[in-house]
Amino acid sequence: MSTDNPVRSRADVRRVALSSYLGTTIEYYDFLLYGTAAALVFNKVFFTNLSPVIGTIVALSTLAAGYAARFIGAMVFGHFGDRVGRKNVMLVTMVVMGLTSGLIGLLPTYGQIGAAAPLLLVFLRLIQGFAVGGEYGGAVLMVSEHANTSKRGLASSSAAMGAPTGSVIATGAMLWVASLPEDQMLSWGWRVPFLFSFALLALGMYFRARIQESPVFLDNRAAISTPAKGTPILALVRSNPAILFKSIVFQIGPYCGMGIFGIFIISYAPTIGYSRSTALAAALLGTLLSIFMTPIYATLSDRIGRRPVVIGGILATAVLAFPIFHLVNLGSPAILVTTISLYLGLVMPSVTGVAPVMLTELFTTELRYTGVSTSYQLAQTVGSGFSPLIATSLLAAAGGATSTWPVGLFLVLTAAASAWAALTLPERSRQSLASVRADAAEQRLAAPRG
Repeated sequence: MSTDNPVRSRADVRRVALSSYLGTTIEYYDFLLYGTAAALVFNKVFFTNLSPVIGTIVALSTLAAGYAARFIGAMVFGHFGDRVGRKNVMLVTMVVMGLTSGLIGLLPTYGQIGAAAPLLLVFLRLIQGFAVGGEYGGAVLMVSEHANTSKRGLASSSAAMGAPTGSVIATGAMLWVASLPEDQMLSWGWRVPFLFSFALLALGMYFRARIQESPVFLDNRAAISTPAKGTPILALVRSNPAILFKSIVFQIGPYCGMGIFGIFIISYAPTIGYSRSTALAAALLGTLLSIFMTPIYATLSDRIGRRPVVIGGILATAVLAFPIFHLVNLGSPAILVTTISLYLGLVMPSVTGVAPVMLTELFTTELRYTGVSTSYQLAQTVGSGFSPLIATSLLAAAGGATSTWPVGLFLVLTAAASAWAALTLPERSRQSLASVRADAAEQRLAAPRG
């Protein structure tokens, strides 16, 4: 068995790592910027013919539409990434992502062109989500397939670091927008962060255009005389359904934790006496801390394996679910900020910083782009996307403002399912990506030690 990927030079790996970091930074900046703007200004700019409440609901519904488009994008871009190559697909996703976000900043308002304005907004949001669906998986596997096996986790963490970086930049941009007088915010201020996407796109393309195609992909294509028939997503479901299913499930539990303690907490905290700015500060501090912790956990996974690090984060979510809510319900802003920021900054990166490279090690080269992208997007949608809504519903059903025990139980149960999936996935941190195979014998051995 080979112990090394067909690696490029260190300079090539650094260029690919920087390209992946910038790509995921732009991805999360663009996608999260829209979410904040939808809640803050879009109901007043694009849906002025509706009541404030209905306008906000409609604006936020376009946010959900973007999530649906992400999965479709994962399948489409995954297909072409596995068939024609990683680099060209990643160039397309970056261009489409950056252009659609910048164009949102140029859209005329409802007052200027009427109903065409919100229709154009929804159209651009769908295109944006479509492109985002193919970016993250490609960024992760591209740097993984360039890196030396012994440092694959650390190299791949560059893509994982882009997510919190983009989130911090988007939050900072919208905090600046919110600080403007309302007339300036609604007339031109909200446009500036979207127009900034053009500058980010130019920077990202400068580096991405200079990277080389994945050596693992090129070697695999040269070794296969007859291209595989059918689509990669169908081939993936047929050839290894157990691995695909577990690759989704092991991420859902911790992403539920991120959705609840990173998103739901922002709406929950004000209902029990906190200011919204306190909850936002906690989430922002935790996100900043996670940027620095991501490469630390990734390096640790290179030394002891992916599963121990990921399972540690999953179990920590289960163990800390009830204590975190207990501390939050004490009513102390200092305790809330400390508790939430430490969870998001110290616990979550053990999963978000390691799960991406672990995903690349689960799928064969000819199906890797599709496998990584679709499993990640599904887990994100189910975990981070639906968990705030589920938590809100459970809280309402419990009948009390601080009756958070059903939410805590929900986290424990989802974490338990994720822990089971992670335990039964193979450990391949010391295996060459070029040597990963999905034969039946390996599937039978894909339990505790792989």
